[in-house]
Amino acid sequence: MKSMTAYGYGEFQNENYVMVMELKSYNNRYLEISFNAPPYLSAYENVITSLIKEHAQRGHIDISIRVKNIRSNVEVSVDTDVANAYIKAIKEVYNLAQELKPRFNMGDILSQDGVLSSIRTDGIEAYQEGLDHCTEIVLKQFDDAKAREGLVTRNDLTVKIDAIAHSLEVVRSNVDGLEEMIRRNLTDRIHEMLGDQHYDENRILTEVAVMLNRYTINEEVVRLGAHIAEFRKLLGSEEAVGKRMDFLCQEMNREINTIGSKSQMVQVNLEVVNMKDSLENIREQIRNIE
Repeated sequence: MKSMTAYGYGEFQNENYVMVMELKSYNNRYLEISFNAPPYLSAYENVITSLIKEHAQRGHIDISIRVKNIRSNVEVSVDTDVANAYIKAIKEVYNLAQELKPRFNMGDILSQDGVLSSIRTDGIEAYQEGLDHCTEIVLKQFDDAKAREGLVTRNDLTVKIDAIAHSLEVVRSNVDGLEEMIRRNLTDRIHEMLGDQHYDENRILTEVAVMLNRYTINEEVVRLGAHIAEFRKLLGSEEAVGKRMDFLCQEMNREINTIGSKSQMVQVNLEVVNMKDSLENIREQIRNIE
């Protein structure tokens, strides 16, 4: 069992640059990956995305890369033809506006489009060592955090599902008593309504049986027990189990609600409240399970 909440941080430095890579993961129904890095590292997005998919199946993941260049990797070139053209044009303007005594300086030339241009003298290959180093560290920390948080959640879920199982055993021990109470109440009410009048005892018993079938909770108890057993299996799984756990919680909630609606016994009703409380805690926890 793994958590969707995790964090990873890696640094790398050589004589040319300092690189920092950071990964943050939050719970999300599907896997979403957000990549933020300098434009010259954009090609690495596909690489890191593929790697993350090997380590996560659900969650919103933010991956950011920051680079500080220690040595300049930019060359600046001058387009002399463009510069001469601007100089000629500016001189003509200057001659036409002598009375205004305009100032003519180098800034007038250098600020024109196309005179100066800069290009990077390296590509993503120059940062590959840092990318590989940081990625290895970040993904290792990511996995460790997911496993660590997952273990804590598993322990808590175990306590909560055990609480539901305990309450279910109390309910199960009262199934026969609940049916007997329903039978007795129905029989007493029928006798009270009919008084000393003659009536068909077999028909009365048939009606009682129909009512018992409507109000008995034995089937719900059996199904809830099966759901609990399946939930415990998922607790021991190393696969992504969050979605299946969520489905089981829906099924358990349905059975618990039905038991509560049918029960006329105080002890059973108290255990229903306890089960609903524990189940709500479980549902909160599994929202963060992958």
